Amino acid sequence: MAEKIEVGFQAFLSDGGEEFGAIREVSRDSVVVYVENAGDFTVPRSAVHAVHSHKVVFDPKKLDAGLRRAIGRAHDAEVPGL
Repeated sequence: MAEKIEVGFQAFLSDGGEEFGAIREVSRDSVVVYVENAGDFTVPRSAVHAVHSHKVVFDPKKLDAGLRRAIGRAHDAEVPGL
């Protein structure tokens, strides 16, 4: 049985990949994902590839271009080594 998506779960593009944000809201048809350094994005549930271990894995091919760009910049403000 698939795990239910809950607020606070981390968001990923692949298992074992780097986390890019967290789930802020959950509805029947969509989830709101906070992407670091970019804000909130509403994503259709059809873009969810898997849910397990408090993680939501999204199918990047089903995400709009603006969200994919934001994900690519999610960790830009981090300072290496800190």
